[in-house]
Formats: sequence, structure tokens, C-alpha cells
Amino acid sequence: MKLPPMDRPATIDGRARTVRELLDKAKYAIDFYQREYAWKERQVRELIDDLTGKFLDSYGPSHSRHEVEGYGHYFLGSIVISHKRGQRFVVDGQQRLTTLTLLLIHLHRLQEDRDERVDVQNLVYSEKYGRRSFNLDVPDRVGVMQQLMAGEPIEANGESESVRNIAARFENIVDHLPEEVTEHALPYFVDWLLENVHLVEIEARSDEDAYTIFETMNDRGLSLSLPEMLKGYVLANVRQEDDQRAVNETWKEHMQRLKELGDEEDVDFFKNWLRARHAKTIRAGRKGAENRDYERIGSEFHRWVRDKRKRLGLTEPDAFVRFVSRDLEFYARRSVEIRRAARELTPGWEAVYYNEDRGFTLQTQALLASLSPDDDAGEIRRKVALVADFLDIWLARRVWNFRTVSYSSVRYTVFTLTRELRGKDAGSLSEFLIGQLDEQQERFDREPGFRLHHQNYRQVRHILARLTHWVETQCGLSLRFQDLTSRGRARPFEVEHIWADHYDRFTDWFDHPSEFEIERNKLGGLLLLQRGVNQSIGDAAYEEKRDAYLSHGQNLLAQSLHPLAYRNLPAFQRLLDRTGLPFRAYDSFGPKELSERQELYISMADRVWNPSRLDRDGLTGESVEAERSDDP
Repeated sequence: MKLPPMDRPATIDGRARTVRELLDKAKYAIDFYQREYAWKERQVRELIDDLTGKFLDSYGPSHSRHEVEGYGHYFLGSIVISHKRGQRFVVDGQQRLTTLTLLLIHLHRLQEDRDERVDVQNLVYSEKYGRRSFNLDVPDRVGVMQQLMAGEPIEANGESESVRNIAARFENIVDHLPEEVTEHALPYFVDWLLENVHLVEIEARSDEDAYTIFETMNDRGLSLSLPEMLKGYVLANVRQEDDQRAVNETWKEHMQRLKELGDEEDVDFFKNWLRARHAKTIRAGRKGAENRDYERIGSEFHRWVRDKRKRLGLTEPDAFVRFVSRDLEFYARRSVEIRRAARELTPGWEAVYYNEDRGFTLQTQALLASLSPDDDAGEIRRKVALVADFLDIWLARRVWNFRTVSYSSVRYTVFTLTRELRGKDAGSLSEFLIGQLDEQQERFDREPGFRLHHQNYRQVRHILARLTHWVETQCGLSLRFQDLTSRGRARPFEVEHIWADHYDRFTDWFDHPSEFEIERNKLGGLLLLQRGVNQSIGDAAYEEKRDAYLSHGQNLLAQSLHPLAYRNLPAFQRLLDRTGLPFRAYDSFGPKELSERQELYISMADRVWNPSRLDRDGLTGESVEAERSDDP
């Protein structure tokens, strides 16, 4: 006899599910008291690396799609579900489910213009009676999820922690998913993700049972971290008790300083240090390729040090002492200094902050590669400034030429650079890096049509902030770069289109809305404005906007469209006299004017990101911020 639901005995069921089985037309809720979506870039990066690495172990370009069925499988972990009020609530696993949903949204967008695609929409949302709802059904996240599905830029200022993290982690997924799986292999990877990636779904009929399961799975001892395991290996090879105490104290002191900067900073330090100074090989991007130094340091550096002890010179007890008292001591201090400069503008090291603002995660590795424990303080400062400035210019040029700067697309190039940076003094480092920029194919004037599109919003915003800040500092004004980029301020700066989104006003120039949209998004047609001003004038005609830029006291780059900027601001006029930059005020703003403005931005970019920065810093060791230099 079948019992009614209210009399059904409590049960706990566990079933293996593929991603498709778990999410297809499913519906999961998250209780209001659950913690926010809190994954950081590290967790997303590691998940993407694990998934794509496992897929590429099996994938071959000559394979047919049906062969994906025989590819290797991947276990993503478990989720715990509680049933109540006729809904299924996620008690444990929302971080993975949310991240998986973000990955599926990105895969959906990547496939939009492809003939061969795998439909994943039912795994992201379902539709009933004409109403769409997301399968991970959390009310305060609906807005940001809809924007991501539509490919719209996200401004998450003032939103909840979960919404801000969702927007940021989606950017990380876009940046980190490697080209090996986003080109020919894309439908194969989506097939594999849906059918060969598994989770265990554990269902309980009450919150009490669900949380008992959750606690049992997460409260059974505390595993040693990778740095702690490496320390154990090092201490085991130090023979004298006094040396052991000294090594242990040095280790603890520096790990504490790193951890004060944030969770997992100690783990990141070892990866960056060992890759920067000791890695010789990296995995080839092909099927069946073995993990090499670079990958092993990323996943098991404690074992890698043990296996490579002869290469590292760890052949006697004194060498293990030096490994900590000299090398770890030196590179941990430098890493803390670099990570602090990445969070707060530091005179002479401004580019460290700029590269961090872009989301470039390989910077610390490259900076440490140029340093040696024998360097004095002045040499350290010069070398860090040189490499950071080089990266700043190199990245800006790539972005301007529609080249991605994501981890997956540049890690081979940066690893090659890392090896070549070792062992150079500041003078030879300057010469080498200038030579690298001379050989770089990308230049600002080689891509006159640079524009905003749905995958480069963060990078365009950074470029606009740099150009805006350059004009301000050249004129002796006090607008800070941090204020232009901070998303935590009460009135943050947002990207403003000079042309309102009204194709009907531009039909004399454009035959189709798509042509208008491309032109409207060109960099010369964009500004940074504070929220409030941007919202209040967004639909206005150019003539009204131009007056608002001036009357609301916006930045000089915006005000320069108005003729009064040239009469009322003598410092601005002196800038034009010094540089000859083609600034102009405009009574109207059509395609010709936008084209002129685009040329202006190109000329400014050549000044802001000019390789002469490396020559000056490398030869003199002086702190020279590019934004304050008038030299072309």
C-alpha cells in the first residue's frame, strides 16, 4: 500500500547523475539562510583546468563525436538535497552547481553562431506557460543570470555578494576556458561535460537529515595543506635541531604574512616562486600530453620539489636550510611586496596595480622570475618596474587588437618569457624587454576599429580609465585611478556611449542596426561617467549629453567634447600645445566625428603605453609613471 506523502518514512537516497541528468529541466532552491555564492577565481580556475585537462586527455581532432562516449569520466563531487514545501533545496553543493551553471551559460553563448552545437538551455533554465525560470532558482540572482544569458555587460555595484561574485566568476570562466576546447573541439567538450561528468546526488526528506549528512562529509579531520606537507619534507632533511627550529620559525613567519593577504596566498606563493625560478617544461596542448614542471607545480608542488631535489640542489642538509633561510625568505618577502602593490598604487610600481586591475593572474610569476636573492633593494625595484611596465604595454596592445589576455591563451607565452627573464641585470633586462615589444606585431594603429563587445567589457573599461586618468594627471588634477575603477564606491564610473541606443536617429548613415551597433561601440564613442549622470542622460541626444558632461563636472576626457573646456581650463590648453594631440570640441557628433575621436584615442594610447618607459626605468632606476610623462 502506497503511503501518502506526509506519512512516508524518512529516507536517504544517493544516486550517481551525469550533468545532464542532474540539471535537465530541474529546479533547485537555496534557503535564505544559506551562505552566499563565495567561490573565488582560484576555485573556478582549478575546476576549469581539471575539466579541460581530463577532456583533452582523450580528445583527438580526427575523432567523430560519437567517440566521446568512450572518453574518460570525471567525478565532480556530491550535492546534498533536502525536500520541503514541495521544493528541492540545496544544502551542500551550491558553489559547484552555480559555477557549473555559469560555465553552461558561457558554452551556450560560444555556440550561438555555430552550425554544429549542443543545446544546453534546458540545463540553465526552463520555461512554463511562457515564463522562464532558472534551474538554480534564487530570486536575487535572476537579474544577473538574465544579463549573462543575453550577453549584456554587467555592473554589479550595490548588489549582493552572490551577484557580485557571479559576475566576477563568469568573467573568469570566459578568460580561462582554453582555446583548445573553444574552437573545433567545442561540441565534443560540451557532449563530454554533459554525459561524462558525474556527481552524486544525495537526497534527504528533511533538513535535519540533510545537515547530518553535510556535517559528516565535511567534519572528519583537517587535512594538511600543500605548504605544510612541503615543510614537513624540508624539516625531515634538516639534521641539526637548532637549524630545524630556525627553518620552522622562518617558514611560519612568512606563511603568516602571506595568509594575512588572503586565503590561499601561501599556496599561490609556492606556485609562483617555483614556476618563476625553477620550472623548465610545460605540457604540450595536445591529446595525451603529460603534465610537466608547470602543471605539476600547480597541483602538487610538494611532490615536485621532492622529485626534483637534485635539480634544486637539495642534496645535503645545509642545502635545505638555504632553501628556506635564503630563497624562501627572499621570494616570500618580494611576493608580499608585489601582492600589496597589486592592491594599492605604489609609486614606481603603478603598473603592478594596473595589471591586477585587468585580471592578469600570471603577473607575480613573471615578476619573481627576474629577481635574484643577490639583488639589492634598488635593483629589485628597477626589475619589478621594468617587467610590470612591459606586461602593461604588451597586454594593452593585445587587447586593442582583439587578442584575449586570458590565462589559457597566454600561459605558454608568459612561461617562455618567464624562463628568459632569469639571470638578467636591470640594464640587460631593459634591453631585452624593449626588444620583445619591438617584435610584437600588435600596435594601436594596426587596429583602428577597436571597440567594445560582449567579451571585453572589463578590458575596455580599464583602457578608458587609463586614458581618462592620463588626461587628468597631465593637467595637474586630482582624480585618482582607483576612483575610476573601484566598483565599491557609492557612485562608480560606468562606460557611457556618446551615441544613445537609438538606431532610428542614425538611419541616414547606416543601412542596418548591426552596422550602427558596431560603430556605436568603437572606443572613440565611449567615455567613463559616474553612475547617476550616466543613467540620467543615457537616451539623450548628443547636444544634451555634451552640455551635461560639462555642467555635471565630469572628467576632462568627457568635457573635451564641449568648447568651453578649451576656454576655461588653461592647463588643458597647455597639454594640447605640448603634445599636439588632436582634441576637438564638436557641435554635433556623427560618424566623421567619431572617427576623429577614435584617432585621438589611438594617439593617446601610444603615449600612455609607450616602450620608452622601459628605457628610462631600466637605465636610471628612477620612478617614472607613464601617465606623467609627456615624451612620445
